[in-house]
Amino acid sequence: MGAKEKKAAKKSLKKASAQKAIVVSREDKDVDFLPLEGGPGKKIVESVKPVEPVNKSTVLYIGHIPHGFYEEQMEGFFKQFGTIKRLRIARNRKTGKSKHYAFLEFTNPEVAKVVADEMNNYLLFEHNLQIQLVPPEKVHPKLWNRVNRTLKPVNFAEVARKRHNKERTLQEHQKMVEGILKRDEKRRKRIKEAGIEYECPELVGKIQPKAKKIKFTYDQE
Repeated sequence: MGAKEKKAAKKSLKKASAQKAIVVSREDKDVDFLPLEGGPGKKIVESVKPVEPVNKSTVLYIGHIPHGFYEEQMEGFFKQFGTIKRLRIARNRKTGKSKHYAFLEFTNPEVAKVVADEMNNYLLFEHNLQIQLVPPEKVHPKLWNRVNRTLKPVNFAEVARKRHNKERTLQEHQKMVEGILKRDEKRRKRIKEAGIEYECPELVGKIQPKAKKIKFTYDQE
């Protein structure tokens, strides 16, 4: 190969390498680096860590509360984690009995989160406590209305006693006697249909005297 042919070959090789470099630069203009061993360029993808939301929940829902684990016991148990702001056990308004769930509020949201994470499904008196954080937007505005009130259950025996012993008018008494006689008649019929020979005693006071009408006379002068 002569000198002219060598010169022409070098020139064509430079031209081909320059064209290849232009193509590579166009293809990899958006890449971050080119590998040393050749091949397409690569782009660095930065891993962005998701930002955890800031916990502001201080209220806890506590479910599956066992019998005997009430306000005093619950406060004594949970105050070991932090300062308790408010505590309320849901109770029946008529009987005053626990509905086996409660709401507890800590002053520090971090303490509330630790209790929710660590004490959920905690076995207490054969009951697994269900503890969950309540977001601030889901806390009912009337949740703490009865927190400092002592619920006094209704004494139904006293209510029934007063209702039975109240003073009645003659019409009310007659209506009550009619109901007693009607029930007594059904009872006698059932005893007779059962084939039992039994003489039921007569009810005392079923005949009531009628109200006397008092006529007033006025002296005319």
